[in-house]
Amino acid sequence: MRVARKPLSQALYYLASTSSSSSYSLKARTLNTCRRSQQSIQSPDHASRGVLASPWSATQLRGAKYRGSDVKPGNVIERKGRIYQVLKAQHTVQGRGGACIQVELRDVDSGNKTNERLRTDEAIEKVFVEEKPYTYLYTEDDFVVLSDPKTYDQLDVPKALFGEAAVYLKDDMKVTVQLYDQKPMSASVPQRVTCKVVEAQVPMKGIAATPHYKKVLLDNGLTVQVPAHVLAGDQIVINTSDNSYLTRA
Repeated sequence: MRVARKPLSQALYYLASTSSSSSYSLKARTLNTCRRSQQSIQSPDHASRGVLASPWSATQLRGAKYRGSDVKPGNVIERKGRIYQVLKAQHTVQGRGGACIQVELRDVDSGNKTNERLRTDEAIEKVFVEEKPYTYLYTEDDFVVLSDPKTYDQLDVPKALFGEAAVYLKDDMKVTVQLYDQKPMSASVPQRVTCKVVEAQVPMKGIAATPHYKKVLLDNGLTVQVPAHVLAGDQIVINTSDNSYLTRA
């Protein structure tokens, strides 16, 4: 700021030290120029312009590529001028045609699904998405209502985006949502979730060999395999990616 103030002070001094009317307008213009220069530097908008003024648009870059063999469910790609989310991806071999990737795609704008084959060495346009944390509030019909932990704005997410993991949703759970152009693309629960065992098989007397694992019913209605020592009322930790038992809570 010192650089801006010095020319302004000099101009004020110069203007006050002379009474020549013929040079007054020139000196006044000099003073106004200095003022505009100072205001431009002090303006709060001066530093906010540019790419960083729109951080989300800056992250939606083009040019990055996937190899066809690297495409996975959940990826967002651009193909034939449309934006798609990859729902399924399966490697297949077609005789002399070589290996390819059979993918199921969902059009982001229309919601329509389509199936296509990708070459394993094909360059696929990658679309970057925004990943944000949310807090679970409640489920209403086919939608899950979430809250932004910073702004408390609510977001309605189709329950289907959570897939089978929607069964783990509970009050105040921290979840993650991927957004493209402010539209939810996918949603996920934490990989480790604590559940309560509400029903468990009781070891039968007279049987010498007790099974190492048994089925139990969790408080979310899910049935899982657990070690024989787990009893009704126990709190256990479940891996939500495959519904497997991890440990006692």
